[in-house]
Amino acid sequence: MKKTDYHIIFTIISIAFSLQACQQNGQSEYDVIVVGGGASGVMAGIQAARMEKSVLIIEETEWFGGMFTSAGVSAIDGNYKLASGLWEEFRKRVTNYYSGEENVKTGWVSNVMFEPQVGASILDSMVAEANNINAIMNSRILDVKRMIDRWNITFETGDQIQSTTGKILIDATELGDIAGMLNIPYTIGMDSRYDTGEEIAPIEANDIIQDLTYVAILEKADDADPPTLTKPDGYNPEIFRCTCAGFCDPETISRTLWPCDQMMEYGRLPNDQLMVNWPIYGNDYYVNAIEMSREEREEAFEKAKNFTRCYIYYLQTELGFDDWRISNSIFPTADGFPMIPYHRESRRVEGMVRFDVNDLAEPYGQEDDLYKTGIAVGDYPVDHHHAAYPESENLPDLHFYPVPSYTLPLGTLIPKEGEGLIVAEKSISVTNIVNGTTRLQPVCMLIGQAAGILASLSIDLNVPLNEVPVRRVQQGLLDAKAFILPYADVFVDDAEWKTIQKIGATGLLKGEGRNIGWRNYTFFHPDTVVSKQEILENLNELDLFLEMNNTEDQVLSVAGFLEICNSLDRAERMDDEALQDLWMGKGWGSVDIQQSITRREAAVLLDHLLNPFDWDVDHRGNLLSK
Repeated sequence: MKKTDYHIIFTIISIAFSLQACQQNGQSEYDVIVVGGGASGVMAGIQAARMEKSVLIIEETEWFGGMFTSAGVSAIDGNYKLASGLWEEFRKRVTNYYSGEENVKTGWVSNVMFEPQVGASILDSMVAEANNINAIMNSRILDVKRMIDRWNITFETGDQIQSTTGKILIDATELGDIAGMLNIPYTIGMDSRYDTGEEIAPIEANDIIQDLTYVAILEKADDADPPTLTKPDGYNPEIFRCTCAGFCDPETISRTLWPCDQMMEYGRLPNDQLMVNWPIYGNDYYVNAIEMSREEREEAFEKAKNFTRCYIYYLQTELGFDDWRISNSIFPTADGFPMIPYHRESRRVEGMVRFDVNDLAEPYGQEDDLYKTGIAVGDYPVDHHHAAYPESENLPDLHFYPVPSYTLPLGTLIPKEGEGLIVAEKSISVTNIVNGTTRLQPVCMLIGQAAGILASLSIDLNVPLNEVPVRRVQQGLLDAKAFILPYADVFVDDAEWKTIQKIGATGLLKGEGRNIGWRNYTFFHPDTVVSKQEILENLNELDLFLEMNNTEDQVLSVAGFLEICNSLDRAERMDDEALQDLWMGKGWGSVDIQQSITRREAAVLLDHLLNPFDWDVDHRGNLLSK
């Protein structure tokens, strides 16, 4: 499809959404109401609609996508090897639009880069195809009330004030504003290490959040249109002096200074545009606007926008990039800036569980097996932006803290208080440190997809959100080709992908987490052999093991593994003939029962003989039934 075609579709769909909004007169009712059409919100709506739920999305701006469209951060961070669910569907549509994966690797910060308006038009298409979504744009929430078994939402759109009701409410706002309106318990800022058990957290809690950024998109200027900005108010070139190499002593700077030309290529988008979102003495800006009024926020964000103008003026007048100007062809705004700033942090609701950096770094070594309840995967480092804070030198250094890839627990989406409410986006129940990785675009998209499934199942089963079986949510994700565990070596097109994901979630076969440089992985190692000690230890964790005579560690044969399985009370018995039939049915040929058994084969046998994924767990990973 040509670029012009996408703009035509984008215009038509936007008009349709506006007409839908005009037709909303008086009371109406929905299964699911999503407040905020950002990364999480739009995906929650799409997933719920695909599960045949009526969905209303109420969004403050003209676009879906939030941080990766309306805020201009159209450079996706991470999850390149985790081709999961709606994130992967969006990525494929982007690469198809630009005619191939290599054509979206235009800047060195990301493997998936696109123009913000293209991302927004793709999301519009996905929403339109879902059929059962009503989207009301350019609107804001005035009031939220919990009735007996549903929510009543009052909102302003244009010059109209309207109300509607819904069974499930999803807070997918950028700053957790619905949770704030409802007085749901939440935290803001850095946690104390004594509250979270995180050794790298500060001793005392504080209200310091990550820097935000008012992004700008630059384009080459026409000769007839001089690009240089008028000198902005408060401009001080010394603030940006160390933004790239050659202008200050690198030994006095804790961050790597890149050559100036290379710095500019950091955020190069397709079609020769530059995304300005530079953290090293660039346009990161500190303000904690979470608890501010609407008017106070607008004033603070204008200051952040002016700071970015100052930075661009510096690039133009001090570094010689005077042939680049703010593009007026990207965003539907008078000044060419994005509709919203890029928020890295928001309120964090107190959920049924709180996911901390210890759970993330060592998932198999914690009291709670939260990995067994996983619903959204990520692999980006813990990356905090605090350099713009006035006393940043006194804060912990959380830049690229080494962790493996991870999966978020379902309980982080369900508040302890607030029946019928799901939290998404950056307001999930994680610690401040963990927010440094869960805030990224793919993770928020996948959080939204899980939220849509959770909401739909709550309605289908007619049970509260905290009583929806964990395994039902995970099965819904697997059916939607979304990862529940972050294995980087077993992909969706693998015939045993779903089986391996399920067995991994039971803990009967565990993955191996690795941090390699700033890249994070978890590997299942499907073609390596299984040791006796490993499988017996994992069976013991589930109270399944009947004691064997020989417990010395050794590589297991197919026969030895089958002997263990056949000794379990819960297992279906399998003879040699049935084993041969299973192997042949998988296309593996005739089995030699004396050969070593691989983890892939062991996963298939465990699934076939025990079906352990059917044994549900609670939100802390404890086994509920067998």
